[in-house]
Amino acid sequence: MAQLKRYLIERDIPGIGGMSIVELCGAARASNRAIEQVGGAIQWQHSYVAGDKTFCIYLAESEEPILRHAELSGIPVTRITEVPQVIDPLTANN
Repeated sequence: MAQLKRYLIERDIPGIGGMSIVELCGAARASNRAIEQVGGAIQWQHSYVAGDKTFCIYLAESEEPILRHAELSGIPVTRITEVPQVIDPLTANN
């Protein structure tokens, strides 16, 4: 298996910020089903819901499994950005 890279997936989804937990659970189930179909080439870490957008963190071999996941789940992709490095407060200790 190829090494997985980290990606930030931006999705424009009008009204998502006002969705109920039941609706969000349905979206998460659709995502999980699509991930199973795509296989080990993709892993969903977590998502931030803000207004009419989500910002999702995925690990994937490339952009292709992310696009396949979007197609299978019915959850659109607006932008895919590879994240080659992460810094946090502990970075200051290096």
